[in-house]
This record gives sequence, structure tokens and C-alpha cells, in this order.
Amino acid sequence: MKKIIVTAASVAMFATSAMAQEGTASGMAGGAATGAIVGGPVGAAVGGIAGAVLGSAIDPPPEQVVTYVREQPVPAQPVMVQQEIVVGQPLPQTVVLTPVPEAPQYAYTYVNERRVIVNPQDYTVVQVLD
Repeated sequence: MKKIIVTAASVAMFATSAMAQEGTASGMAGGAATGAIVGGPVGAAVGGIAGAVLGSAIDPPPEQVVTYVREQPVPAQPVMVQQEIVVGQPLPQTVVLTPVPEAPQYAYTYVNERRVIVNPQDYTVVQVLD
């Protein structure tokens, strides 16, 4: 049992250094913390690896996309949704998205008084701007 824990922890550490992207590191940390709460040391190792995979799947958009979205005017009609706006989770399909002209793989909206960058194909939240 100890060998499994040590091996999983070693893999998690090497995965962090090999994938130095911010999304991967934060995903790994969050996954490890959640896994530790649910399943103890083994859960932490498994959660860390799963979190790294998920964290690397949603990397933050380029700075020029963030700058473009921040410079856009706030709409006159506020859009409110019941769910919490979380990176990696989809928005309701009823929310109107505005494409980013220079980066069509991104769109944005203003929901719950926050600017949100979204993947327009599946409405997944990519970044929430304050």
C-alpha cells in the first residue's frame, strides 16, 4: 500500500514539473486537496493526478483576449443566472455570447455582474474576470 502512495505521489510531482502551465499546477493542487479530504493519502495522489489533467484542459486565454474583453462596454441589460460561474463549468445555453473577433475560439459575456470568457462551442467558462 505504501508503494502505491509513494509511486502516485512521485508521478504527481514529476507531472507538475513536466507541465509548468498555470492551469495544470492549480488543477493538481485543487485535485490533491479534494482527494485528501475524500480519500486520505491515496485520494490526494489520485486527485492530484486527475486535477492536473483537468487543469491542463482549460488553460487561460491569451492576454490580448483578456484585454479585449476588459475594454468592451458593459451591457445595459444585466444578465443574471442562478448557478455559480465557475471555470470549467458550462453556462446555460440561453446566455448570449459575443465572439472575440481576433480569436474566434473565444467568446465573452457579462453575467452576474462579471465579465466571463467562454468557449463558444460548448459554453464552458474559460476565465472569470473581476
